[in-house]
Amino acid sequence: MTTMYTSDHEWINIEDHEAATVGITHHAQDALGDVVFVDLPAVGATFKKGDVAGVVESVKAAADLYMPVSGEVVEVNEKLREDPSLANTDPLGHGWFFKVHVNNMAEFEQLMDAPAYDLLVKNA
Repeated sequence: MTTMYTSDHEWINIEDHEAATVGITHHAQDALGDVVFVDLPAVGATFKKGDVAGVVESVKAAADLYMPVSGEVVEVNEKLREDPSLANTDPLGHGWFFKVHVNNMAEFEQLMDAPAYDLLVKNA
Protein backbone atom coordinates (compact mmCIF):
# COMPACT_ATOMS: atom_id res chain seq x y z
CA MET A 1 0.00 0.00 0.00
CA THR A 2 1.41 3.38 -1.03
CA THR A 3 -0.07 6.65 0.22
CA MET A 4 0.82 9.99 -1.34
CA TYR A 5 -0.33 13.55 -0.58
CA THR A 6 -1.19 16.78 -2.39
CA SER A 7 -0.40 20.34 -1.38
CA ASP A 8 -4.20 20.82 -1.16
CA HIS A 9 -4.29 18.27 1.70
CA GLU A 10 -5.79 15.28 -0.08
CA TRP A 11 -4.34 11.81 0.30
CA ILE A 12 -4.45 9.03 -2.26
CA ASN A 13 -3.73 5.42 -1.47
CA ILE A 14 -3.04 2.74 -4.06
CA GLU A 15 -3.53 -0.77 -2.71
CA ASP A 16 -3.82 -2.50 -6.07
CA HIS A 17 -3.80 -1.53 -9.72
CA GLU A 18 -7.59 -1.40 -10.00
CA ALA A 19 -8.41 1.75 -8.03
CA ALA A 20 -6.93 4.28 -5.64
CA THR A 21 -8.74 5.64 -2.58
CA VAL A 22 -8.90 9.42 -2.02
CA GLY A 23 -9.66 11.42 1.13
CA ILE A 24 -8.64 14.47 3.12
CA THR A 25 -5.76 14.56 5.57
CA HIS A 26 -5.80 15.10 9.33
CA HIS A 27 -4.48 18.61 8.68
CA ALA A 28 -7.39 19.41 6.35
CA GLN A 29 -10.08 18.16 8.72
CA ASP A 30 -8.43 20.01 11.63
CA ALA A 31 -8.49 23.24 9.61
CA LEU A 32 -12.10 22.73 8.52
CA GLY A 33 -13.53 21.80 11.89
CA ASP A 34 -16.64 19.64 12.16
CA VAL A 35 -17.59 18.39 8.69
CA VAL A 36 -21.36 18.59 8.17
CA PHE A 37 -21.78 17.86 4.44
CA VAL A 38 -19.84 16.33 1.57
CA ASP A 39 -20.61 16.63 -2.14
CA LEU A 40 -19.10 13.55 -3.77
CA PRO A 41 -18.48 13.07 -7.49
CA ALA A 42 -20.66 10.77 -9.56
CA VAL A 43 -19.46 7.26 -10.28
CA GLY A 44 -18.26 7.22 -13.88
CA ALA A 45 -17.23 10.88 -13.86
CA THR A 46 -13.76 11.56 -15.25
CA PHE A 47 -11.44 14.29 -14.03
CA LYS A 48 -8.04 15.69 -14.83
CA LYS A 49 -5.46 16.15 -12.09
CA GLY A 50 -6.31 19.33 -10.18
CA ASP A 51 -9.99 19.44 -11.17
CA VAL A 52 -12.54 20.07 -8.43
CA ALA A 53 -14.09 16.68 -7.73
CA GLY A 54 -16.26 17.55 -4.74
CA VAL A 55 -16.90 19.88 -1.83
CA VAL A 56 -16.47 19.52 1.91
CA GLU A 57 -18.60 21.79 4.11
CA SER A 58 -17.95 22.31 7.79
CA VAL A 59 -19.21 24.55 10.54
CA LYS A 60 -16.32 26.91 9.68
CA ALA A 61 -16.12 26.89 5.87
CA ALA A 62 -16.56 25.09 2.60
CA ALA A 63 -13.57 23.73 0.72
CA ASP A 64 -13.12 22.19 -2.70
CA LEU A 65 -11.83 18.65 -2.97
CA TYR A 66 -9.28 18.43 -5.79
CA MET A 67 -8.56 15.36 -7.89
CA PRO A 68 -4.99 14.29 -7.04
CA VAL A 69 -4.58 12.37 -10.34
CA SER A 70 -6.40 12.07 -13.64
CA GLY A 71 -8.91 9.27 -13.72
CA GLU A 72 -12.43 7.92 -13.53
CA VAL A 73 -14.40 7.69 -10.30
CA VAL A 74 -15.31 4.03 -9.75
CA GLU A 75 -16.85 4.20 -6.26
CA VAL A 76 -17.95 6.79 -3.70
CA ASN A 77 -18.20 6.37 0.07
CA GLU A 78 -21.95 6.34 0.70
CA LYS A 79 -21.32 5.97 4.45
CA LEU A 80 -19.53 9.34 4.37
CA ARG A 81 -22.47 10.92 2.56
CA GLU A 82 -24.78 9.59 5.33
CA ASP A 83 -22.37 10.52 8.16
CA PRO A 84 -19.99 13.34 7.12
CA SER A 85 -18.42 13.34 10.59
CA LEU A 86 -16.43 10.27 9.49
CA ALA A 87 -14.14 12.78 7.72
CA ASN A 88 -13.25 14.08 11.21
CA THR A 89 -13.21 10.91 13.25
CA ASP A 90 -11.37 8.68 10.74
CA PRO A 91 -10.11 10.76 7.78
CA LEU A 92 -7.51 8.21 6.72
CA GLY A 93 -9.83 5.21 7.13
CA HIS A 94 -13.63 5.03 7.09
CA GLY A 95 -13.80 8.73 6.14
CA TRP A 96 -12.45 8.20 2.62
CA PHE A 97 -14.27 10.08 -0.17
CA PHE A 98 -14.04 8.11 -3.41
CA LYS A 99 -12.05 5.60 -5.42
CA VAL A 100 -10.57 6.41 -8.79
CA HIS A 101 -9.06 4.41 -11.60
CA VAL A 102 -5.71 6.18 -12.17
CA ASN A 103 -5.11 7.00 -15.83
CA ASN A 104 -1.47 8.04 -15.46
CA MET A 105 0.72 6.51 -12.76
CA ALA A 106 3.37 9.17 -13.41
CA GLU A 107 0.97 11.73 -11.85
CA PHE A 108 0.71 9.58 -8.72
CA GLU A 109 4.48 9.28 -8.47
CA GLN A 110 4.83 13.11 -8.66
CA LEU A 111 2.81 13.59 -5.45
CA MET A 112 4.40 14.04 -2.01
CA ASP A 113 5.33 11.12 0.21
CA ALA A 114 4.61 11.28 3.96
CA PRO A 115 7.89 13.00 4.99
CA ALA A 116 7.47 15.67 2.30
CA TYR A 117 3.85 16.27 3.30
CA ASP A 118 4.78 16.48 6.99
CA LEU A 119 7.37 19.12 6.11
CA LEU A 120 4.75 21.08 4.11
CA VAL A 121 2.33 21.06 7.05
CA LYS A 122 5.06 21.94 9.55
CA ASN A 123 6.09 24.99 7.48
CA ALA A 124 2.51 26.13 6.79
